[in-house]
Amino acid sequence: MKLKIHFLLTGMLVLVMTAFSQEESEKYVPETDPLVLQKLEQWQDFKFGLLMHWGTYSQWGIVESWSICPEDYGWCERKRGNYQDYFGYVKDYENLKTTFNPVNFDPGKWAKAAREAGMKYVVFTTKHHDGFSMFDTRYTDYKITDPGCPFSSNPKANIAFEIFESFRNEGLWAGAYFSKPDWHCDYYWDPYFPPFDRNVNYDPAEYPEKWEKYVEFTHNQIMELCTDYGKLDILWLDGGWVAKQSQEDIDKTYQANIKESKSGFLKSGIVNQDIRMDELVEKARQAQPGLIVVDRAVPGKNQNYLTPENRVPEVALPYPWESCIIAGGSWSWVPNAKYMSGHDAVHLLVDIVAKGGNLLLNIAPGPDGNWDEGAYALLDEIGAWLKINGEAIYETRSIAPFKEGKICLTKGKTDEVFAIYLAGEEEINMPSELLISSLKAEKGMKITLVGTNENLKWVNQDKGFVVKIPSKYQKTPPSKFAWAIKIKGSGK
Repeated sequence: MKLKIHFLLTGMLVLVMTAFSQEESEKYVPETDPLVLQKLEQWQDFKFGLLMHWGTYSQWGIVESWSICPEDYGWCERKRGNYQDYFGYVKDYENLKTTFNPVNFDPGKWAKAAREAGMKYVVFTTKHHDGFSMFDTRYTDYKITDPGCPFSSNPKANIAFEIFESFRNEGLWAGAYFSKPDWHCDYYWDPYFPPFDRNVNYDPAEYPEKWEKYVEFTHNQIMELCTDYGKLDILWLDGGWVAKQSQEDIDKTYQANIKESKSGFLKSGIVNQDIRMDELVEKARQAQPGLIVVDRAVPGKNQNYLTPENRVPEVALPYPWESCIIAGGSWSWVPNAKYMSGHDAVHLLVDIVAKGGNLLLNIAPGPDGNWDEGAYALLDEIGAWLKINGEAIYETRSIAPFKEGKICLTKGKTDEVFAIYLAGEEEINMPSELLISSLKAEKGMKITLVGTNENLKWVNQDKGFVVKIPSKYQKTPPSKFAWAIKIKGSGK
């Protein structure tokens, strides 16, 4: 019989998210394709995935791509190569192709570590904004398999293919990150004009034939990934400024930049860059039925889920979403990176899941093709926690009010509710009692400590109920970092 749980604030079971801004809700357009909806439902069950930023830039230990963009931000400042001459710097940066040789590349090791950590899907940077393709594309020689790259002679030179195959073999979904802007392509940054910012460096309306060549180039590369690289589950498109824009939005952004600029240097603007996404998505799904498409930061039907970057929303959200978060250092590999603790990572995962989202944790391979040992150690700790508490995370949904004090709430698909207590960093013993004030249960419910078969005693209160924790579990909890109890009904 279903558990009868009542929310004290509403007096009824609430399955929708409790709070979100109108602006956020308007950014999401629900999908209608039944195959995509089915995959999205599965994706929302997964909760935990891996993002990897990797390219020639790892040799310098710098931010990916952005240092060749002529925008005035400290985080993309040029500090390597011929950094005092912009065009000389770009030449030195692009020459990194001639020395990129990650001889220790072992995607099978990564895939096994991801699976054991409890990850369910991978999103890999097949091409970032700098245009260097980590796959064997036919449409440019600025790629990992070009003879000018020393790794091209390696049996695993087609890196994206090797990664997708290895992760699929471990049972994970394959997702392709792909940058819509390509700063190496002459059809995007025409060598006749200097680049001014991240955008195309000419007006597509004034040069429609040139822009059409770029659109074809982009479609061709994406279709290569959709047809030559096995089963693809997610197409994760970055560079949201490459999109169809209205003249009204262009004018508003220009005026806002003028107003906010103190030095007179406009960091970036909006240019109408229509790459015909509807057409592209239709073709991609003909090759990969049910493909989840994430046209990041572009409101509309081609953004199947939203991706807050390096942040977690403060409230539960009413649409599919994932937070992409740096595990340590930067999105790309940097020397001596410090990784987040297992404690913080588990709490981050629980917080995101309680709000209805997925965690996409970024780990950056180094120039030799290795992960840092700190990355493996972090994944080991997360995996150990999920092996015990996974039922409180996977295949769950958000339930109001999602959090009270140090307790996060999730709801299973068969009416069980999980209350996950987030322990402090120095808190190694479970408390003797857990008060859950936002729920009220009827007589006959069953409460167990996840990771054990122990039935827990509970006492009803005017506001909620108190769960009693046996002394043996107070002293030796079933896991570190956070403890979950399962609340399930067994009739009146």
